[in-house]
Amino acid sequence: MDRFEALEGVSPAFVETLYENYCADPSSVDAGWRDYFAGLEGGVAANAVSGPSWARSDWPLRPDDDRTTGLDGSDMFIEDKEKPSSGKGALAVEDVRAATIDSIRALMMVRTYRVRGHLMANLDPLGLEDRPQHPELEPGTYGFSAGDLDRPIFLDGVLGLDVATVREILAILKRTYCSNLGVEFMHINDPEEKSWIQRKIEGRDKEIQFTDKGKLAILNKLVEAEQFEKFLGRKYTGTKRFGLDGGESMVPALEAIMKTGGQFGLEEIVIGMPHRGRLNVLANVMQKPYRAIFNEFHGGSFKPDDVQGSGDVKYHLGTSSDRDFDGNKIHLSLTANPSHLEAVNPVVIGKVRAKQAQREDKDRTKVLSLLLHGDAAFAGQGIIAECFAMSGLNGYNTGGTIHFIVNNQIGFTTSPQFSRSSPYPSDVAKMVQAPIFHVNGDDPEAVVYATKLATEFRQEFKRDVVIDMICYRRFGHNESDEPSFTQPIMYAAIKKHPFVTKLYSDRLKSEGILTDAMVAQMEQDFTSYLDGEFEAARDYKVNEADWFAGKWQGMGLASSDPEARRAETGVAEIALREVGQALTAIPENFNVHRTLKRVLDQKDKMFETNKGIDWATAEALAFGTLLREGYGVRLSGQDCGRGTFSQRHAVFVDQKTEERFIPLQHVNDEAHFEVLDSPLSEYGVLGFEYGYTLAEPKTLTLWEAQFGDFANGAQIMIDQFICSAEAKWLRMSGLVMLLPHGYEGQGPEHSSARLERYLQLSAEDNWQVANCTTPANYYHILRRQMHRKFRKPLILMTPKSLLRHKKCTSGLEEFGPGSQFHRVLWDDAEKGGGSDLVLAKDSDIKRVIVCSGKVYFDILEERDRLRQSDTYILRIEQLFPFPEAAFAKEMSRFTGVETVVWCQEEPRNQGSWHYINELIEDVLVDLNLKANRPVYAGRKASASTATGLASKHATEQAALINDALTIESKR
Repeated sequence: MDRFEALEGVSPAFVETLYENYCADPSSVDAGWRDYFAGLEGGVAANAVSGPSWARSDWPLRPDDDRTTGLDGSDMFIEDKEKPSSGKGALAVEDVRAATIDSIRALMMVRTYRVRGHLMANLDPLGLEDRPQHPELEPGTYGFSAGDLDRPIFLDGVLGLDVATVREILAILKRTYCSNLGVEFMHINDPEEKSWIQRKIEGRDKEIQFTDKGKLAILNKLVEAEQFEKFLGRKYTGTKRFGLDGGESMVPALEAIMKTGGQFGLEEIVIGMPHRGRLNVLANVMQKPYRAIFNEFHGGSFKPDDVQGSGDVKYHLGTSSDRDFDGNKIHLSLTANPSHLEAVNPVVIGKVRAKQAQREDKDRTKVLSLLLHGDAAFAGQGIIAECFAMSGLNGYNTGGTIHFIVNNQIGFTTSPQFSRSSPYPSDVAKMVQAPIFHVNGDDPEAVVYATKLATEFRQEFKRDVVIDMICYRRFGHNESDEPSFTQPIMYAAIKKHPFVTKLYSDRLKSEGILTDAMVAQMEQDFTSYLDGEFEAARDYKVNEADWFAGKWQGMGLASSDPEARRAETGVAEIALREVGQALTAIPENFNVHRTLKRVLDQKDKMFETNKGIDWATAEALAFGTLLREGYGVRLSGQDCGRGTFSQRHAVFVDQKTEERFIPLQHVNDEAHFEVLDSPLSEYGVLGFEYGYTLAEPKTLTLWEAQFGDFANGAQIMIDQFICSAEAKWLRMSGLVMLLPHGYEGQGPEHSSARLERYLQLSAEDNWQVANCTTPANYYHILRRQMHRKFRKPLILMTPKSLLRHKKCTSGLEEFGPGSQFHRVLWDDAEKGGGSDLVLAKDSDIKRVIVCSGKVYFDILEERDRLRQSDTYILRIEQLFPFPEAAFAKEMSRFTGVETVVWCQEEPRNQGSWHYINELIEDVLVDLNLKANRPVYAGRKASASTATGLASKHATEQAALINDALTIESKR
């Protein structure tokens, strides 16, 4: 048992009682404690013999101790007080044991300071927080009176000391844990991590120290941060800027992360942060030109005039740059994000994972995720916990994130006691045993020191770490807000409180490092520079957008011509067969599940007969052929390996050893395939995968919802990033969302993927929304994602019952050369598919039923049963962008059509109806057909997505199919 770790979680009284029992009878205590006490006594005795002079001559004795005989350090259990001393200065057994008790008490006191010392730290710059003295931090709690303070104590290397007085121990503990820096790390289970922190901060020589040059560098960044905010305040009075005022120490702290990280192998940092202080970070950390920021205040755009899109407010924008620290080049990128606080976090982490893969950063020391947070958001937003939950998982681990909390001690207008149930906003980080450095924002040296430690820790242990900088918000939530409405006492204190630059410059003046004149000159020089940038901003123009830099080189904008957007996605038959063989290959001596063996046998038969290829096989063919071509494939979501409906089987599990075998990983050794059973998260995981696509355009990245409506939990990601980021921030993504959708009587929770939501969000060519009905079309739309020179998110309604539907299959030739994705699909009776009905001539078709997805097969079956040969069923496979030309081409064939029906399974207020009915009508009118407006066949409007009664579902389904086949157009 480690001599100090033995004291974890026990009280001093308990240890002393245990030690007394040990003294009376060593065999009466556990062997671990026996070894611990024996080792501690040995250390006490050895220090009395060979330690410093005071330990040999003045080792403390109890008042009634007049013994002179004792024990040398090599024999611990001699009880004979009459035995002669074996060395000068040796102690009697009773003396050793009395001194050992003092050591135990001192060690317990050290441990308590490590656990609770932060509670007494001077963390609040405003001094408003009442922190009463904690009784466990008083020496009297451990039996030390005022007269004992100069008594030497054996510490066995704790605090980096063998022997120290009680007074010196207390001084070191208070300086280490109760000054302007408070450290929480005793919740960490790993002894090596705890020991590392202790070695870094504890000891006689572990004061926070910076060179004069380093101190002036810190002051310079404070001056830049403060004067930039003041300049904006003067030039744009009353304009929202969400300034950093009160938290300026963050700027030199971020510089310290970059500088320290570069020394420890860091090459790139991806940053995510809220709007508070963002402009300051853009200017003073990212080095975005001041003139560009001022131009945006003047109403200028962050993008060239010829680039379309809505844009966004300046304090949501991102940028990238390269910085050099001591010869170490660091690439920085600040990810754009909306006002949905913390939503950017998984996006940043996903980007980092992709960049680490690109750099082959297997040790995860080259690329870092750095997340800045507000205190209320860190405690209040559940996405924080979701990101921590992902942080140690194989498919999502990035080697740890540095979290920097700008702790304003307020959330908009809500005080901490009303916004969280924990003492600190950072307490949620304890779920992953992250060390937490609480630091007073008015002590910039302590802040920089904390960030340096945090960076070293992350690089050493590849773990999350948190810096909680307690500061204040000098103005309101924004510069036009009046905060004293709700926090009058706080803002009365802030009004009188000096800026951190003033406090720190006064400190450096007292140290003789600089003068008043030097400070004034620094401020004047920087303000003059800002004046020059302000004038230059009037004529500033953005020359180019940064769409296609780095890994995006070779990409471009999507053409508005639908024909130009086609892709060659067919694959040679030999390649398809080779992938098929890989999909069904079972390793030798691998104990495959007997049901899976039947599934694989069925797949073999598909390739033997060239027909019957089902949905899961088509998907695997899409993945495998892309891998053969050198693209990566990444699929994640709950239960992706097997598939929610036991359809995918991308992972084989040995039934005796649980060894895993992934066939697609053996298609091409040089292309990466991973399929991940994600944590039970939608918001965080979808954000992670979206972030991955921002950095990696050459990997097909897919997220699958267990059921389509589970994406509801990630709606923020969909609304704020996936559907709009191209328009707002010039950021493309090729993310694929697989959303199981279809009405099979499984109730409201497992029927609808809320297709209507995606269609309502569709505009300006922002993404693609599809509802495929054939495995081949699914195959082609997946491959199309990679085989075009642009990237768009793809929202796919995927099937459930169709996964094993006998008519929902494709022949091998539909995957081969010359085949492609069809945005509009014909009637199976016309093309010799799964229908034996002979259709009437095009001119004799009286009814055209237009639909999308699973309902097609229900209509087909009933139409064929009724032998209704003058009814044609047309499928819209791609709903957005709406394939107007392709649809018009098909509809133009039916010159005698009398009724055009839109049929859907969803209620009238859901599904596609409200999106598509006018689009269909426009085509019918343009073609001058007799039927110039579609009629609706489907469920009536409903607050719920579906009924929970199977019988009612069946009745509704039969009725809507009947309506589709019989309803007449209104004249």
